[in-house]
This record gives sequence, structure tokens and C-alpha cells, in this order.
Amino acid sequence: MTTPPRIVKTDAEWRAQLSDLAYRVTRQHGTERAGTHDDFPKVAGQFRCICCDAPLFDQREKFESGTGWPSFWKPADGAEVATREDRSFFMRRTEVHCAACEAHLGHVFPDGPKPTGLRYCINGVALRFVPEG
Repeated sequence: MTTPPRIVKTDAEWRAQLSDLAYRVTRQHGTERAGTHDDFPKVAGQFRCICCDAPLFDQREKFESGTGWPSFWKPADGAEVATREDRSFFMRRTEVHCAACEAHLGHVFPDGPKPTGLRYCINGVALRFVPEG
């Protein structure tokens, strides 16, 4: 996989582009309250980065995890998703972020369904849904 071109903006540019919650989650590594973004359509489509519109997840890989956040068992093919260790709040987790703009998306856990066994637990405010077609 090739590294996508890096999207860099000033803090002021991100603040002007994003809602307060989207800014807090994506640029300051926050978390939205569980259950606040269960309004995505259940039709075929793609979930894209709210900050830079990079493709991230596909509806076909979305599942109901019962956590209150959108969950996926893998990123979309060719997605611009990257991970890094997160040791904040006295925990050890794997953070998921957009490889193009470094927006914080959520975390990935090893308790998801087959075939990957992974659960990408993603803040809904970090995503924009684009229906297929």
C-alpha cells in the first residue's frame, strides 16, 4: 500500500471546517458519547473521513457491536486507515486514525467477528456516509 499524500491544515483551518464535536474528536483525540451516531443509512455505501474525505470503511464490513459506536470488522479495501499505540488514560489501546490527515477516528480491539476477529470502534462524528451510486 502506498502512503497517501499528507493533508496538513492549521488549527484555525480545522476549527473553521469542522463542528465543535468533530474538531474535539478528530483533532484533539476525544470521544463522542455512545449512541449519538446511530443514524447512518443501512444501504450500500462508503464511510469517509469527515476531515479530508479519504475512504475509510465500507457498509459491507459494518456490524452491530452493541457498544453504541459504529463498528467495522475491517477497513475498506484500499482505505487510508492507520494505527498507533495509545497509552492515554492509563490504558494500552490501538488508536485508529486517517492516514491522509491524521484525524483520530477511534480504536481497534481484538474482540470482533470473523473473519478478522477485529472491532474497529469508530466515532460516528469522524465519518461521512456516501451512498453507493
